[in-house]
Amino acid sequence: MSDSAAPAPEEPKKSKKGLILIIAGVVGLLVLVVAVVLGTLYAAGVFDAKVDPQAQLEAGDEEHGDAKEGQEGKKEEGKKEGKEGKEGKKEEGKKEEGKKEGHEGKKEEGKEGGAKSKKSPEAAKFAYTYFQIDREFLVNLTGSKKVLSTQLAIMTHYDERVVENIKKHEFALRSVVLDVLRQTTEADLAKPDYRKQLAVKVRDEMNNTLEKYEDFGGIEEVLFTSFIVQ
Repeated sequence: MSDSAAPAPEEPKKSKKGLILIIAGVVGLLVLVVAVVLGTLYAAGVFDAKVDPQAQLEAGDEEHGDAKEGQEGKKEEGKKEGKEGKEGKKEEGKKEEGKKEGHEGKKEEGKEGGAKSKKSPEAAKFAYTYFQIDREFLVNLTGSKKVLSTQLAIMTHYDERVVENIKKHEFALRSVVLDVLRQTTEADLAKPDYRKQLAVKVRDEMNNTLEKYEDFGGIEEVLFTSFIVQ
């Protein structure tokens, strides 16, 4: 009988624990709510520093002023570049006029005194150059007992290489000249312009020979410095 009458109540302890859990849950919920509210306000920018409208206007004015200065600077640079471009064009125009005057002056000198101003065989010509072939040319006229004795000189606007080539190929040139001269008849000599025609034929044959060996002729005229028929 004594064992069954011992008092041991446990329900009050369980009720205290349940209350503590409820309070802790409520506190946690409140903390969570506060955290969510603060996060939302922060994201919305409520806590950002307020911007002074006057300072904002002054900053805008400064930026506008800088933009104006930049535009004015660009305009000034454009004006300077335009002036420099015009001056450059004027200088180029003066140079072109100087070149033209120089070319015209050289042409005039070439006409008057034969100053060397024209291009060489490859690109430029020079003043008149004459070269006398020393040995005479002696041939019999075709169908006649008469003999033609003549001496030649050549004229060229090109440089000394033409003369050097004539000396270099003298034997070949003499051969073709003799071939042309021996075709002359007494009737040909009676023609008024025959000597001019003969000079053209001799020139062409000499140039053909030089082109064959040197790829360049350069003889522009053949002149008879002596022309005797006996």
